[in-house]
Amino acid sequence: MKFSTLLFAVAAMLCTTGSFAQLSTGEDVGVTQTTSGKVRGFIRNSIYTYRGIPYGVANRFETAQAPEPWEGVRSSTTWGPVAPLMSPTTSVRDESEFVFDHDWGYTSEDCLVLNVWTPEINDGKKRPVMFWIHGGGFSAGSSQELPSYHGENLAKKGDVVVVSINHRLNVLGFLDLSAYGEKYATSANNSMLDIQKALEWVRDNVSNFGGDPDNVTIFGQSGGGAKVNTLMAMPGAKGLFHKAINQSGAFRSETHGKEITQQVSAEVIKELGISGDQIDEIQSVPFKELAAAGQKALRTVGDRLREEGRPVGGFGLGWGPSMDGDLIPHQIASDEAYELSKHVPLMIGTVKNEFMPSLGAGLSHASMGDVMKHLEEQYGDKTAAYVAAAKEAYPNYKMPSDLIDIDTRFRPGAIYQANKKSALSGGASVYSYVFKWQSPVFDGKYKAIHCIEIPFAFFNIDRCENMTGATPEAHVLAEKVSKAWINFAHHGDPNHSGLPAWPKYSEENGANMLFDNHCEVRSHHDKALLELVISE
Repeated sequence: MKFSTLLFAVAAMLCTTGSFAQLSTGEDVGVTQTTSGKVRGFIRNSIYTYRGIPYGVANRFETAQAPEPWEGVRSSTTWGPVAPLMSPTTSVRDESEFVFDHDWGYTSEDCLVLNVWTPEINDGKKRPVMFWIHGGGFSAGSSQELPSYHGENLAKKGDVVVVSINHRLNVLGFLDLSAYGEKYATSANNSMLDIQKALEWVRDNVSNFGGDPDNVTIFGQSGGGAKVNTLMAMPGAKGLFHKAINQSGAFRSETHGKEITQQVSAEVIKELGISGDQIDEIQSVPFKELAAAGQKALRTVGDRLREEGRPVGGFGLGWGPSMDGDLIPHQIASDEAYELSKHVPLMIGTVKNEFMPSLGAGLSHASMGDVMKHLEEQYGDKTAAYVAAAKEAYPNYKMPSDLIDIDTRFRPGAIYQANKKSALSGGASVYSYVFKWQSPVFDGKYKAIHCIEIPFAFFNIDRCENMTGATPEAHVLAEKVSKAWINFAHHGDPNHSGLPAWPKYSEENGANMLFDNHCEVRSHHDKALLELVISE
């Protein structure tokens, strides 16, 4: 047989077995109706995909409105614009960039767009909707930034509709100009109001994409998890979602009020040379100048608060939601806020190593002596107690740096939230987890790093091989993790036959699912460790 003939035969066999992606495009492919007009997408591997559908439009610092209706069919096959960044990426670290494999996209202030993946359209079926909110704090990120965010595999595996969004960030989403007129009444929290607008789009449109507007799960990681918590504290968002998953995004710090946010805005317009009675001029300031003025204002007000002995938060004063008395009337972790989302089931967790202190300290493969020296600088006479608690929490450590790479930034907030929500009388279920699977890439250097669980939840192991290694073990664990996320979206309960029984969390039982090659449930496994680090 000639080589060309053999190659054709192999290609034909691969096509028939589905090893090649099956792609369908065209003027009439995937056409469905939205409240603003018809859209068309494309079909890959039997999943309908739409990108960059507008869900809102807004002038700078003003409340988002519905998009202008369009005539005909809008092509929606390419990623839409992402929000401008305070500090555009001009260089990267080679090795870590290989691991994360970012797609930075292109920026525009007109960035209120969303993406949809669905098994079918216009079929009248009511599939659960999984509404993904990207990370990046409140200042960066996008719906396409990481390959793990891609929704095709999750939609196909779970028979769910996946929606992801872009929205205003940083100074554009959070500069509080409310003191300068009704036009800017919502400016302090426009970023969060954009997300609410996207959820309203889901309510009004997702049935045409095969989804159930009465079964929406919001889920997000890092800053996206913090946005999940914020939505749960927003009266205007109540009823737009019905379940929530917070991945590495729980914080205990308080939200600032107008006293602080209006100090920041006053410093911004002072830096820009704009008077209060000419505030509309700020809408035409080039973004680069606006961003620089915003960063300087944050430093100025942050320094002022420190001088007064007032808290500025673990990450310093930055852009984010504020308690404006209207859109966010209470502290996000207050009793009133928890009561507002009392009936929303919650799955919450973190990954074991998160920000990997050993990477920044150059201690990835350090000796035990160097690791102990580092710990003594941090914990002093409590070092021995810390090491004992760390070994109790995670007994099967492999190298000395494992002792310093245990996350203590997100985990305390996650347990605090799980305790508080699970204690609500008549409240919905809470499930808690820790993802501790260790990535093999670069000789295991990156361990269970921040974002590592996302490709497992989205069933994107091969798409994210730079982070997961695409090992057989990773594929097996992804089956278990993605099924838990899918079951939670369907029923509010992540349990399935591939996992040990996962109890509802309570402060008394301290039940946590530990995801690894061997998954297990442990009770209060890191309680002693958390008590020690919180007291520091």
